[in-house]
Amino acid sequence: GATRAAEFENIRRLAPDNFLLVPGVGAQGGNLADVCKFGLNKECGLLINSSRAIIYASSGEDFAEKAREEAIKLQQEILQL
Repeated sequence: GATRAAEFENIRRLAPDNFLLVPGVGAQGGNLADVCKFGLNKECGLLINSSRAIIYASSGEDFAEKAREEAIKLQQEILQL
């Protein structure tokens, strides 16, 4: 997962044409920039999972808004890489 981003280089050699599910971004401390550096290629991308940051964004009435904000925040971080 994202906490061992350099391993994606080896994984990508074995599975060059597959999307890769990437857990560990966000609360688990995985480095998004490293995951993209080692895991992305021109042919296929990554499915980045960051559920904890999103589902625990709020426990109040504003949950939907806060969860949306967290999802957009992650998307913006990805687009800046």
